[in-house]
Amino acid sequence: MNLSSSPSASPHPLAAFGWDEAWEDAFSPYGAQGLLPGRVVRVDRGQCDVVTGDGTVRADTAFVTPHDPLRVVCTGDWAAVDPDGGTPRYVRARLPRRTAFVRSTSSKRSEGQILAANVDHAVIAVPLAVELDLARIERFLALAWESGARPVVVLTKADLVPDAVTLAHLVQDVETSAPGVPVLAVSAQDGEGLDVLTAVAAGGTSVLIGQSGAGKSTLANALLGEDVMDVRAARDVDGKGRHTTTTRNLLALPGGGVLIDTPGLRGVGLWDAGSGVGQVFSEIEELAEGCRFHDCAHESEPGCAVTEAIETGALPERRLESYRKLLRENQRIVAKTDARLRAEIRKDWKRKGAIGRAAMEAKRGGDSRRR
Repeated sequence: MNLSSSPSASPHPLAAFGWDEAWEDAFSPYGAQGLLPGRVVRVDRGQCDVVTGDGTVRADTAFVTPHDPLRVVCTGDWAAVDPDGGTPRYVRARLPRRTAFVRSTSSKRSEGQILAANVDHAVIAVPLAVELDLARIERFLALAWESGARPVVVLTKADLVPDAVTLAHLVQDVETSAPGVPVLAVSAQDGEGLDVLTAVAAGGTSVLIGQSGAGKSTLANALLGEDVMDVRAARDVDGKGRHTTTTRNLLALPGGGVLIDTPGLRGVGLWDAGSGVGQVFSEIEELAEGCRFHDCAHESEPGCAVTEAIETGALPERRLESYRKLLRENQRIVAKTDARLRAEIRKDWKRKGAIGRAAMEAKRGGDSRRR
Protein backbone atom coordinates (compact mmCIF):
# COMPACT_ATOMS: atom_id res chain seq x y z
CA MET A 1 0.00 0.00 0.00
CA ASN A 2 2.85 2.36 -0.77
CA LEU A 3 1.75 5.85 -1.77
CA SER A 4 3.95 6.70 -4.72
CA SER A 5 4.21 10.27 -5.98
CA SER A 6 4.99 8.98 -9.49
CA PRO A 7 2.47 10.24 -12.09
CA SER A 8 2.07 6.68 -13.37
CA ALA A 9 1.18 5.25 -9.95
CA SER A 10 -2.52 4.68 -9.31
CA PRO A 11 -3.91 6.58 -6.30
CA HIS A 12 -4.55 4.72 -3.08
CA PRO A 13 -8.20 3.61 -2.85
CA LEU A 14 -8.61 5.69 0.33
CA ALA A 15 -6.95 8.84 -1.06
CA ALA A 16 -10.37 10.42 -1.64
CA PHE A 17 -11.04 10.06 2.10
CA GLY A 18 -7.81 11.77 3.18
CA TRP A 19 -5.31 8.91 3.26
CA ASP A 20 -1.72 10.16 2.86
CA GLU A 21 1.86 9.13 3.53
CA ALA A 22 1.69 10.16 7.18
CA TRP A 23 -1.32 7.89 7.77
CA GLU A 24 0.51 5.18 5.83
CA ASP A 25 3.44 5.40 8.23
CA ALA A 26 1.19 5.43 11.32
CA PHE A 27 -0.66 2.36 10.07
CA SER A 28 2.41 0.30 9.08
CA PRO A 29 2.61 -1.71 12.38
CA TYR A 30 -1.00 -2.81 11.92
CA GLY A 31 -0.47 -3.55 8.25
CA ALA A 32 2.29 -5.93 9.29
CA GLN A 33 -0.34 -7.78 11.33
CA GLY A 34 -2.53 -8.20 8.26
CA LEU A 35 -5.13 -5.63 9.37
CA LEU A 36 -7.00 -3.37 6.97
CA PRO A 37 -6.91 0.46 7.12
CA GLY A 38 -10.14 2.39 6.98
CA ARG A 39 -11.83 5.64 7.96
CA VAL A 40 -14.85 5.75 10.24
CA VAL A 41 -17.76 7.33 8.39
CA ARG A 42 -20.49 6.76 10.99
CA VAL A 43 -20.82 5.53 14.58
CA ASP A 44 -23.92 4.28 16.40
CA ARG A 45 -24.63 1.91 19.30
CA GLY A 46 -21.10 0.62 19.73
CA GLN A 47 -20.65 -0.19 16.05
CA CYS A 48 -19.41 1.84 13.11
CA ASP A 49 -19.27 1.95 9.35
CA VAL A 50 -15.68 2.00 8.09
CA VAL A 51 -14.74 2.78 4.49
CA THR A 52 -11.82 0.59 3.37
CA GLY A 53 -10.07 -0.16 0.11
CA ASP A 54 -12.47 -3.11 -0.24
CA GLY A 55 -15.58 -1.00 0.35
CA THR A 56 -17.56 0.01 3.44
CA VAL A 57 -17.71 -2.57 6.23
CA ARG A 58 -19.61 -2.79 9.49
CA ALA A 59 -17.34 -3.10 12.53
CA ASP A 60 -17.74 -3.53 16.28
CA THR A 61 -15.74 -1.20 18.57
CA ALA A 62 -15.77 -3.47 21.66
CA PHE A 63 -11.97 -3.90 21.67
CA VAL A 64 -11.27 -0.13 21.50
CA THR A 65 -13.87 1.28 23.88
CA PRO A 66 -12.07 2.88 26.87
CA HIS A 67 -13.65 4.47 29.93
CA ASP A 68 -12.48 7.88 28.73
CA PRO A 69 -15.29 9.30 26.50
CA LEU A 70 -12.76 11.38 24.56
CA ARG A 71 -10.96 8.24 23.39
CA VAL A 72 -13.94 6.37 21.96
CA VAL A 73 -14.09 5.77 18.20
CA CYS A 74 -15.55 8.80 16.44
CA THR A 75 -16.53 9.82 12.92
CA GLY A 76 -13.36 10.87 11.12
CA ASP A 77 -11.06 8.46 12.96
CA TRP A 78 -8.66 6.19 11.06
CA ALA A 79 -8.79 2.60 12.24
CA ALA A 80 -7.32 -0.86 11.76
CA VAL A 81 -10.02 -3.48 11.16
CA ASP A 82 -10.14 -7.22 10.52
CA PRO A 83 -9.34 -7.96 6.86
CA ASP A 84 -12.20 -10.43 6.52
CA GLY A 85 -14.66 -12.42 8.56
CA GLY A 86 -18.30 -12.13 9.48
CA THR A 87 -20.50 -9.10 9.97
CA PRO A 88 -19.68 -7.14 11.93
CA ARG A 89 -15.90 -7.22 11.84
CA TYR A 90 -13.89 -5.70 14.70
CA VAL A 91 -11.93 -2.49 15.02
CA ARG A 92 -8.58 -3.62 16.47
CA ALA A 93 -6.91 -0.20 16.85
CA ARG A 94 -7.53 3.52 16.38
CA LEU A 95 -4.73 5.63 14.91
CA PRO A 96 -3.62 8.73 16.91
CA ARG A 97 -5.68 11.78 15.99
CA ARG A 98 -4.29 14.90 14.40
CA THR A 99 -7.16 17.08 15.57
CA ALA A 100 -10.36 16.60 17.60
CA PHE A 101 -13.46 18.78 17.89
CA VAL A 102 -14.64 18.50 21.51
CA ARG A 103 -17.39 20.13 23.57
CA SER A 104 -18.55 19.56 27.14
CA THR A 105 -21.71 17.55 27.66
CA SER A 106 -24.78 18.95 29.36
CA SER A 107 -24.59 16.24 32.01
CA LYS A 108 -23.64 16.96 35.62
CA ARG A 109 -20.62 14.69 35.25
CA SER A 110 -18.79 17.38 33.26
CA GLU A 111 -17.55 15.04 30.57
CA GLY A 112 -16.14 15.97 27.22
CA GLN A 113 -17.80 14.77 24.03
CA ILE A 114 -15.83 14.36 20.82
CA LEU A 115 -17.86 15.39 17.77
CA ALA A 116 -15.38 14.76 14.93
CA ALA A 117 -11.77 13.69 14.50
CA ASN A 118 -8.95 14.53 12.09
CA VAL A 119 -10.63 17.69 10.81
CA ASP A 120 -8.85 20.37 8.77
CA HIS A 121 -11.66 22.92 8.53
CA ALA A 122 -14.49 23.65 10.98
CA VAL A 123 -17.32 25.17 8.94
CA ILE A 124 -19.60 27.07 11.32
CA ALA A 125 -23.05 27.51 9.75
CA VAL A 126 -24.93 30.61 10.92
CA PRO A 127 -28.41 31.32 9.48
CA LEU A 128 -29.32 34.79 8.24
CA ALA A 129 -33.00 33.93 8.67
CA VAL A 130 -32.80 35.17 12.27
CA GLU A 131 -30.89 37.90 14.11
CA LEU A 132 -27.18 37.21 14.40
CA ASP A 133 -26.04 35.88 17.77
CA LEU A 134 -22.42 37.04 17.84
CA ALA A 135 -21.78 35.52 21.28
CA ARG A 136 -22.80 32.08 20.00
CA ILE A 137 -20.53 32.48 16.99
CA GLU A 138 -17.62 33.35 19.31
CA ARG A 139 -18.37 30.23 21.34
CA PHE A 140 -18.27 28.00 18.25
CA LEU A 141 -15.06 29.69 17.14
CA ALA A 142 -13.36 29.02 20.48
CA LEU A 143 -14.11 25.30 20.15
CA ALA A 144 -13.00 25.30 16.53
CA TRP A 145 -9.64 26.96 17.23
CA GLU A 146 -9.06 24.66 20.21
CA SER A 147 -9.67 21.59 18.03
CA GLY A 148 -6.68 22.35 15.85
CA ALA A 149 -8.83 22.90 12.76
CA ARG A 150 -9.11 26.13 10.79
CA PRO A 151 -12.53 27.75 11.32
CA VAL A 152 -14.65 29.20 8.54
CA VAL A 153 -17.92 31.03 9.25
CA VAL A 154 -20.62 30.48 6.63
CA LEU A 155 -23.65 32.78 6.75
CA THR A 156 -26.33 30.55 5.25
CA LYS A 157 -29.60 31.52 3.56
CA ALA A 158 -27.99 34.69 2.16
CA ASP A 159 -30.82 34.88 -0.40
CA LEU A 160 -33.08 36.03 2.46
CA VAL A 161 -31.05 39.28 2.61
CA PRO A 162 -31.51 40.69 -0.93
CA ASP A 163 -30.06 44.11 -0.07
CA ALA A 164 -26.31 43.97 -0.83
CA VAL A 165 -25.47 46.78 1.59
CA THR A 166 -27.28 45.09 4.49
CA LEU A 167 -25.59 41.79 3.68
CA ALA A 168 -22.17 43.48 3.63
CA HIS A 169 -22.85 44.99 7.08
CA LEU A 170 -23.81 41.57 8.48
CA VAL A 171 -20.62 40.03 7.11
CA GLN A 172 -18.60 42.88 8.62
CA ASP A 173 -20.25 42.39 12.04
CA VAL A 174 -19.24 38.73 12.04
CA GLU A 175 -15.72 39.53 10.81
CA THR A 176 -15.31 41.83 13.82
CA SER A 177 -16.18 38.88 16.09
CA ALA A 178 -14.02 36.45 14.13
CA PRO A 179 -10.56 38.00 13.65
CA GLY A 180 -8.46 36.10 11.12
CA VAL A 181 -11.37 33.86 10.08
CA PRO A 182 -12.91 33.79 6.57
CA VAL A 183 -16.60 34.79 6.63
CA LEU A 184 -18.64 33.69 3.60
CA ALA A 185 -22.21 34.64 2.70
CA VAL A 186 -23.65 31.54 1.02
CA SER A 187 -27.01 30.62 -0.48
CA ALA A 188 -27.67 26.98 -1.31
CA GLN A 189 -30.83 28.24 -3.02
CA ASP A 190 -29.15 30.30 -5.76
CA GLY A 191 -25.56 29.07 -5.45
CA GLU A 192 -24.06 32.31 -4.12
CA GLY A 193 -20.68 31.71 -2.46
CA LEU A 194 -20.75 27.93 -3.01
CA ASP A 195 -17.73 28.03 -5.33
CA VAL A 196 -15.55 29.55 -2.61
CA LEU A 197 -16.80 27.11 0.03
CA THR A 198 -16.28 24.18 -2.35
CA ALA A 199 -12.67 25.26 -2.85
CA VAL A 200 -12.15 25.43 0.94
CA ALA A 201 -13.73 22.01 1.50
CA ALA A 202 -11.59 20.45 -1.23
CA GLY A 203 -8.51 21.06 0.91
CA GLY A 204 -9.02 18.18 3.35
CA THR A 205 -11.67 17.17 5.89
CA SER A 206 -14.35 19.67 6.89
CA VAL A 207 -16.84 19.33 9.73
CA LEU A 208 -20.13 21.20 9.37
CA ILE A 209 -21.41 22.48 12.72
CA GLY A 210 -24.11 24.86 13.90
CA GLN A 211 -27.42 25.08 15.69
CA SER A 212 -30.59 23.35 14.52
CA GLY A 213 -32.17 25.22 11.63
CA ALA A 214 -28.88 26.67 10.38
CA GLY A 215 -29.32 24.97 7.01
CA LYS A 216 -26.43 22.52 7.43
CA SER A 217 -28.14 19.62 5.63
CA THR A 218 -29.18 21.87 2.74
CA LEU A 219 -25.63 23.17 2.53
CA ALA A 220 -24.24 19.62 2.64
CA ASN A 221 -26.52 18.59 -0.23
CA ALA A 222 -25.36 21.59 -2.26
CA LEU A 223 -21.70 20.66 -1.74
CA LEU A 224 -22.41 17.00 -2.55
CA GLY A 225 -24.36 17.89 -5.68
CA GLU A 226 -27.25 15.63 -4.71
CA ASP A 227 -29.91 15.24 -2.01
CA VAL A 228 -28.12 12.90 0.37
CA MET A 229 -29.10 14.52 3.67
CA ASP A 230 -32.72 14.85 4.80
CA VAL A 231 -33.94 18.46 5.01
CA ARG A 232 -36.75 19.95 7.09
CA ALA A 233 -38.01 23.51 7.22
CA ALA A 234 -37.14 25.69 10.20
CA ARG A 235 -39.92 27.31 12.23
CA ASP A 236 -40.81 30.78 10.97
CA VAL A 237 -41.27 32.15 14.49
CA ASP A 238 -37.68 31.72 15.66
CA GLY A 239 -35.79 30.03 12.84
CA LYS A 240 -35.14 26.91 14.91
CA GLY A 241 -35.26 23.51 13.30
CA ARG A 242 -35.62 19.91 14.40
CA HIS A 243 -32.66 17.55 14.39
CA THR A 244 -32.72 16.53 10.71
CA THR A 245 -29.29 14.91 11.07
CA THR A 246 -29.18 12.53 14.03
CA THR A 247 -25.73 11.01 13.51
CA ARG A 248 -22.37 12.31 12.32
CA ASN A 249 -21.73 11.19 8.75
CA LEU A 250 -18.54 11.44 6.70
CA LEU A 251 -19.02 11.82 2.95
CA ALA A 252 -16.58 12.24 0.06
CA LEU A 253 -17.19 15.42 -1.94
CA PRO A 254 -17.23 15.31 -5.76
CA GLY A 255 -14.87 18.30 -5.96
CA GLY A 256 -12.37 16.72 -3.56
CA GLY A 257 -12.17 16.60 0.20
CA VAL A 258 -14.57 15.01 2.66
CA LEU A 259 -17.40 16.48 4.73
CA ILE A 260 -18.62 15.47 8.20
CA ASP A 261 -22.21 16.59 8.76
CA THR A 262 -23.31 16.81 12.41
CA PRO A 263 -26.62 17.12 14.26
CA GLY A 264 -27.70 20.61 15.30
CA LEU A 265 -26.09 21.73 18.55
CA ARG A 266 -28.42 23.49 20.98
CA GLY A 267 -25.85 23.40 23.79
CA VAL A 268 -22.29 24.43 22.99
CA GLY A 269 -20.27 24.08 26.18
CA LEU A 270 -16.56 24.78 26.23
CA TRP A 271 -14.13 22.00 27.10
CA ASP A 272 -10.65 23.09 28.15
CA ALA A 273 -10.67 25.71 25.38
CA GLY A 274 -8.49 28.40 26.94
CA SER A 275 -6.22 28.84 23.93
CA GLY A 276 -9.25 28.81 21.62
CA VAL A 277 -10.86 31.64 23.59
CA GLY A 278 -7.60 33.57 23.39
CA GLN A 279 -7.51 33.12 19.62
CA VAL A 280 -11.10 34.37 19.20
CA PHE A 281 -10.37 37.47 21.27
CA SER A 282 -6.81 37.98 20.07
CA GLU A 283 -7.21 41.75 19.88
CA ILE A 284 -8.11 41.90 23.59
CA GLU A 285 -5.12 39.79 24.57
CA GLU A 286 -2.87 41.98 22.43
CA LEU A 287 -4.27 45.11 24.10
CA ALA A 288 -3.77 43.51 27.53
CA GLU A 289 -0.02 43.36 26.91
CA GLY A 290 -0.04 47.16 27.12
CA CYS A 291 -1.78 47.27 30.53
CA ARG A 292 0.22 48.71 33.44
CA PHE A 293 -0.37 45.62 35.60
CA HIS A 294 0.28 42.13 34.26
CA ASP A 295 -2.74 40.73 36.19
CA CYS A 296 -5.07 43.55 35.14
CA ALA A 297 -8.76 42.55 35.29
CA HIS A 298 -9.69 45.30 32.80
CA GLU A 299 -12.22 46.86 35.16
CA SER A 300 -11.11 50.01 37.01
CA GLU A 301 -7.34 49.60 37.18
CA PRO A 302 -5.22 52.61 36.19
CA GLY A 303 -3.30 52.27 32.95
CA CYS A 304 -5.62 49.62 31.50
CA ALA A 305 -5.18 49.52 27.73
CA VAL A 306 -8.35 47.43 27.29
CA THR A 307 -10.75 49.83 29.02
CA GLU A 308 -9.04 52.72 27.23
CA ALA A 309 -9.80 51.01 23.90
CA ILE A 310 -13.45 50.70 24.94
CA GLU A 311 -13.60 54.38 25.89
CA THR A 312 -12.18 55.42 22.52
CA GLY A 313 -14.51 53.08 20.63
CA ALA A 314 -11.67 50.93 19.29
CA LEU A 315 -13.04 47.87 21.13
CA PRO A 316 -16.78 47.09 21.49
CA GLU A 317 -17.73 46.59 25.13
CA ARG A 318 -19.78 43.55 24.09
CA ARG A 319 -16.55 41.81 23.02
CA LEU A 320 -14.97 42.26 26.46
CA GLU A 321 -18.12 40.98 28.20
CA SER A 322 -18.21 37.91 25.95
CA TYR A 323 -14.49 37.30 26.53
CA ARG A 324 -14.94 37.40 30.31
CA LYS A 325 -17.95 35.08 30.18
CA LEU A 326 -16.17 32.43 28.12
CA LEU A 327 -13.03 32.62 30.27
CA ARG A 328 -15.10 32.12 33.44
CA GLU A 329 -17.01 29.21 31.92
CA ASN A 330 -13.84 27.55 30.69
CA GLN A 331 -12.19 28.00 34.07
CA ARG A 332 -15.16 26.33 35.78
CA ILE A 333 -15.16 23.30 33.48
CA VAL A 334 -11.40 22.85 33.81
CA ALA A 335 -11.57 23.23 37.58
CA LYS A 336 -14.10 20.39 37.80
CA THR A 337 -11.49 18.01 36.41
CA ASP A 338 -8.35 19.59 37.91
CA ALA A 339 -8.00 19.50 41.71
CA ARG A 340 -4.92 21.75 41.69
CA LEU A 341 -6.74 24.44 39.73
CA ARG A 342 -9.75 24.22 42.05
CA ALA A 343 -7.44 24.90 44.99
CA GLU A 344 -5.89 27.89 43.19
CA ILE A 345 -9.32 29.34 42.41
CA ARG A 346 -10.45 28.97 46.04
CA LYS A 347 -7.21 30.63 47.19
CA ASP A 348 -7.80 33.52 44.80
CA TRP A 349 -11.39 33.90 46.02
CA LYS A 350 -10.18 34.03 49.64
CA ARG A 351 -7.53 36.61 48.75
CA LYS A 352 -10.05 38.84 46.99
CA GLY A 353 -12.50 38.39 49.86
CA ALA A 354 -9.86 39.42 52.40
CA ILE A 355 -9.02 42.51 50.34
CA GLY A 356 -12.70 43.40 50.12
CA ARG A 357 -13.22 42.97 53.88
CA ALA A 358 -10.14 45.07 54.64
CA ALA A 359 -11.43 47.81 52.35
CA MET A 360 -14.82 47.76 54.11
CA GLU A 361 -13.16 47.88 57.55
CA ALA A 362 -11.02 50.83 56.47
CA LYS A 363 -14.10 52.60 55.16
CA ARG A 364 -16.05 52.02 58.38
CA GLY A 365 -13.06 53.19 60.40
CA GLY A 366 -12.83 56.38 58.37
CA ASP A 367 -16.54 57.03 58.78
CA SER A 368 -16.34 56.59 62.60
CA ARG A 369 -13.39 59.01 62.85
CA ARG A 370 -15.33 61.61 60.88
CA ARG A 371 -18.21 61.26 63.32
